Amino acid sequence: MSSARRFSFWPRLGIAALVVFAAAHCAARADVVLADLSNHLIAITSSFTGTSVVLFGATDGPGDVIAVVRGPERDMTVWRKGKIVGIWANTESVDFLNVPSFYAVASSRPLEEVVLPSVAALYRIGVDNLKFEPKPPVRKDRVPLFTEALVREQQRAGLFPSRVDKISFLGERLFRADLAFPANVPTGTYLVEVFLVRSRDVVGGQTTPLIVSKVGLDAIVVDFANTQAAAYGAIAVLLAMMAGWLASLPFRRA
Repeated sequence: MSSARRFSFWPRLGIAALVVFAAAHCAARADVVLADLSNHLIAITSSFTGTSVVLFGATDGPGDVIAVVRGPERDMTVWRKGKIVGIWANTESVDFLNVPSFYAVASSRPLEEVVLPSVAALYRIGVDNLKFEPKPPVRKDRVPLFTEALVREQQRAGLFPSRVDKISFLGERLFRADLAFPANVPTGTYLVEVFLVRSRDVVGGQTTPLIVSKVGLDAIVVDFANTQAAAYGAIAVLLAMMAGWLASLPFRRA
């Protein structure tokens, strides 16, 4: 059972105690918002099918809360297919730099009601406000087309969820949300940004790290493949040859 699931079975009093403790610290330190996660590590094993992490916290008074989950940034290439002598093939591509490998948003109310468009753009809240930087050389008139394709493919893979998850309030100060992560969630260090919004403007925020990592045999294999690429390749070839030889034995006996 995952840590996130163990947390979900805690008595409500236990969660409330944690949130009250956060609220006390929030008041003592004069922070406008204080938040934490039920688990700061998502462990990926061979049986991993996705999980969720509870975000909880407190504010210093009324307001809306927005949470943004950003995965580690990576360079990505988007290809466009075209016909070459009647055959479909990759004919054009654009490389994008520093693209979040995962991006999700949660909010206490619909984003258009909570925050001004200019403020959302400033803090990169919402997929439409992400800044995708194409690697030159590239035709500027082609960038929007490939940007749309990049977002579409990430959404199709479940890595840029189009839905906005719900942040629930208990009273005016205590809040919580369930942050969902799919089975194909990339590994690395994630940042969970929590914003307190009043009068449609951000008045405070906090960033909390979250680690997504392979563990067990999967982690050993991946680490070996990355650090000993030549040896890993040789072993893979030998195993393939052995599998082919074993598969041919019944026919030889016949």
